Amino acid sequence: MIKKLAGETWKPLTFSGWRQLRNRYAVSSLGRIASYKLDVLKDGKQLSGSLTTGYRTLNLHRPDNKGTLYIHREMAHLFLKKPSPKHKYVIHRNHNKLDNNIKNLRWTTLKQMIDHQQGSPAKIAYKEKQANRTEGLKLTATQVKKIKTILNNKNRNITIKQLAKNYAVSEMTMYRIKSGENWGRI
Repeated sequence: MIKKLAGETWKPLTFSGWRQLRNRYAVSSLGRIASYKLDVLKDGKQLSGSLTTGYRTLNLHRPDNKGTLYIHREMAHLFLKKPSPKHKYVIHRNHNKLDNNIKNLRWTTLKQMIDHQQGSPAKIAYKEKQANRTEGLKLTATQVKKIKTILNNKNRNITIKQLAKNYAVSEMTMYRIKSGENWGRI
């Protein structure tokens, strides 16, 4: 038996193969998951699910199908209207992947999702840590300044391959320095 919380709405999960399973499954607008036979509130059992890359999932053994259901995506399908066909991704507004309250979920486009991820506290902390890193680097800031000067010179007579060989790094490192992906702060 599941106790209904204030303002909570339960909706049954319907997915390919759900009719062949012994139990039915439902999610609530507050992000809870349950399995049940006839009525989610009367004979339901709350489930904790599993974690897959930080997201709450439900792993089911369905005939001829993958077993993993991402709860936040299923909730978005059930509770939120897609603004357009381009809105294919579901984000957690507060960046907490375990907070599946419907108020915390939103359909987005690919660009909106990427922009949202860049504003994540974990991503910002990682960028800060990388920017202040001093150990394990193949190049120094002085070397990178010289490399950037050479790469930005319109009349350079050295190829990226030769430049990479001179500094004992890969060509890809040179391309990343040139694009600003690596050492962008210098």
